[in-house]
Amino acid sequence: MSIPSELYPSQDDLLYEEELLRNPFSLKLWWRYLIARTESPFKKRAVIYERALKALPGSYKLWLAYLRERLEMVRNLPISHTHYQTLNNTFERALVTMHKMPRIWIMYLTSLTEQKLVTRTRRTFDRALCALPVTQHDRIWEPYLVFVSQRGVPIETSLRVYRRYLKYDPGHIEDLIEFLLNSGLWQEAAERLAGVLNDDRFYSIKGKTKHRLWLELCDLLTQHATEISGLNVDAIIRGGIRKFTDEVGRLWTSLADYYIRRKLLEKARDVFEEGMTTVVTVRDFSVIFDAYSQFEESVLALKMEGMDDSEEEEEEDNGDEDEEDDRLNVAKLEYKLKKFWLCDEKDVDLRIARLEHLMDRRPELANSVLLRQNPHNVEQWHRRVKIFEGNPTKQILTYTEAVRTIDPMKAVGKPHTLWVAFAKLYETHKDIANARVIFDKAVQVNYKAVDNLASVWCEWAEMELRHKNFRGALELMRRATAEPSVEVKRRVAADGNEPVQIKLHKSLRLWTFYVDLEESLGTLESTRVVYERILDLHIATPQIIINYAMLLEDNKYFEDAFKVYERGVKIFKYPHVKDIWVTYLSKFVKRYGRSKLERSRELFEHAVEMTPAEVVKPLYLQYAKLEEDYGLAKRAMRVYDQATKAVPSNEKLSMYEIYIARAAEIFGVPKTREIYEQAIVSDGLPEKDAMKMCIKYAELEKSLGEIDRARKIYVYASWLADPRWSDGDFWNKWHEFEVQHGNEDTFRDMLRIKRSVSARHSQTHVMLPEYIMQKANVDETESKEAEADEMAALERKMAPAATMNDTRFVSGGVQLSEKESGILQNKEEIELPEGSGSDDDDNDDDDGNVEISQKDVPEAVFGGLVRKRDQEEEEAQGKEKTENGDGESRLGALERMKRRRQGYLVSSLSLNSHGLPSLSTICAIFW
Repeated sequence: MSIPSELYPSQDDLLYEEELLRNPFSLKLWWRYLIARTESPFKKRAVIYERALKALPGSYKLWLAYLRERLEMVRNLPISHTHYQTLNNTFERALVTMHKMPRIWIMYLTSLTEQKLVTRTRRTFDRALCALPVTQHDRIWEPYLVFVSQRGVPIETSLRVYRRYLKYDPGHIEDLIEFLLNSGLWQEAAERLAGVLNDDRFYSIKGKTKHRLWLELCDLLTQHATEISGLNVDAIIRGGIRKFTDEVGRLWTSLADYYIRRKLLEKARDVFEEGMTTVVTVRDFSVIFDAYSQFEESVLALKMEGMDDSEEEEEEDNGDEDEEDDRLNVAKLEYKLKKFWLCDEKDVDLRIARLEHLMDRRPELANSVLLRQNPHNVEQWHRRVKIFEGNPTKQILTYTEAVRTIDPMKAVGKPHTLWVAFAKLYETHKDIANARVIFDKAVQVNYKAVDNLASVWCEWAEMELRHKNFRGALELMRRATAEPSVEVKRRVAADGNEPVQIKLHKSLRLWTFYVDLEESLGTLESTRVVYERILDLHIATPQIIINYAMLLEDNKYFEDAFKVYERGVKIFKYPHVKDIWVTYLSKFVKRYGRSKLERSRELFEHAVEMTPAEVVKPLYLQYAKLEEDYGLAKRAMRVYDQATKAVPSNEKLSMYEIYIARAAEIFGVPKTREIYEQAIVSDGLPEKDAMKMCIKYAELEKSLGEIDRARKIYVYASWLADPRWSDGDFWNKWHEFEVQHGNEDTFRDMLRIKRSVSARHSQTHVMLPEYIMQKANVDETESKEAEADEMAALERKMAPAATMNDTRFVSGGVQLSEKESGILQNKEEIELPEGSGSDDDDNDDDDGNVEISQKDVPEAVFGGLVRKRDQEEEEAQGKEKTENGDGESRLGALERMKRRRQGYLVSSLSLNSHGLPSLSTICAIFW
């Protein structure tokens, strides 16, 4: 065969050809030659490759490059092209020397897989596995499995390949199972999956858990029940039910589905029933019940369709019947046998009834699930009884099962309610004898709490009362409250397990019910015996004490009732004894009133002594009311005074207000001055409340016309106020007071005192927030500006007032010096110039005599003591006239005492804890 001219070496190839002639076994020369002819046609390069491989048949580099170019040539050609055959021959020639190179095998196998040559490809894969070492088989198995998974490869071939692969790597059994499932080989898939689940050392490379594999096996067994044999499906699924408790409902439905597909409908129905009666969660029950109901509905639908078809066939058969003897006709005999009633398939009515029965049983079955979760749940047993409402037999059976099942020590709820409801069921059906039997058994049960047993006894007695058996009810209460004997207590103590029956005689509920029965049905003596027994057992409550006393009081045993109250106040402490004291004192006062006043006082003194300060106020008020109604007014005032010292600080102000109101009503308004002074100087009264009391005191003096006294009270209270951000109401009231009753000097004094108080507070180092300090400074500036405006307005008003001798402004009275008054003056005080209306100027006018307008105080404010005071003054004046004949005798005794007292107090002026003269001293000076 002639060689084409283009394949001959060209002039440029001569250089490489000469070198190759000298050294034909040099790989480098052949590789440089191929690189130089990169742009040449493949045919020419193929000649060079063939020549090179003939000289160097073991060169992996040359074979790999040659095969790649061969593969590139056929890439876009159809698989039926002749170049593929040339390519395959080239691979075969390469494998003669390259049979240990896995890359060459993979390239060849991939090409054969694309050519769809199944047999040749399979054999080539086998040759590759035989030629290569085991350590490199994993590189061959991967494309091998891809090849056998293609369409067109016989299933048997693929299955055998997978089996061989599992011998090489058993861990990939999941791939075989997946292939079997995709291929429809259910039998082997189920067997392989069961083997996996039985292998404890199995580890899923796909991340599947044993739980998921188990569910896959159950689904496989149930969905292909007729195609899988040799496996105990029932045992497998039941094993899963015991092992995987979170999928019990699904597994039960899978087992029932298996029998349904095997057309064992009754067996499937039994599985559904067993599942519903064994699951312990409502979710699993719902899954099984829904599947069960759907199964019954589908079977019913199929039966109804089959019944229609059979009716049509019967009509046709009836039309074809003839008069001939058919005893020898086997087909007709078989047909008639099927129509026999035992083999009757027309059971539509039965299936409808079965479906309805299933639906009616749903509440009962659901309740059974909850009871399986906790058989000691009392509420669920009550609900179960309610389900059978209208069926007394089932209710009795349910109650019987409940009281047998529940352990009172583990019960959730009150187990005694089941016994009571059980007895009431018999009672509603007029069977009192059996109801008594139930109660008799109920009181013998060892409950967790004594109150449960006491409730059973009370319910039993109430049943007897409903049926007019009053004597029986009392006898029951006597039995229940009887104390166990010493022998019984000793035997129980030896056993170490003390039942509640031993403690029953101390049940307060039982005794309360018993005493109510005795009050209603028994005599007074029997009722008193029960009350005394309660007190002896030390189980009485304050309400029982009050009830006992009221019973005696209703029967005119007043002293006995008060003795009961005395026992109650000795037994209980505060706060429980509060109601007893209030009732005792009110009843005693109402009963005896004035006749036993000293005893009432002793009771009140003892009560207030035992009562805590937080709750003593009502008793003091009740005590004072006693003295006002039946005793002495002075003693009432003394009680109020004690109350002001006994109550806590937060109630002192209200107590003082009551004290003042009662004193004003009884003795007149002036009597309240002492109370006001006591309240103001009291240590327990907070400063804020003391300032309020000062304002009220000043208002009182102003109403009595004592302007100077009111002013001094304002001066005293000013040192309790803070003008920067609080107590603005005080300064406003003082301002209004000075405008109405003061003059320019007193108004200036008020402003000076306000500035002094403000300066004192401003010098106090108090860490306050910045925004509060800014607000205080702004308020102080505004207050100063307002004071200046008010002062100017006042001066303008006083100009015409001075000429008209207006008496609205009253002299400030005696003015104390800074040293005498004890008031801390501001060292930076601005001195007013002379002639500006100071106190000295006022005192110098008219020879030092200042005319002060006075206003008579109504006699009503002095109460009932004004007449007595006038008589004493007249007697004192007459006595002074007889003893003294000089000019001083012309003054009354009261006036001389006032002047002497005033001079003494001015000379011996002292300061209190606030840096002020005491209020009593100030008031005494200006009295």
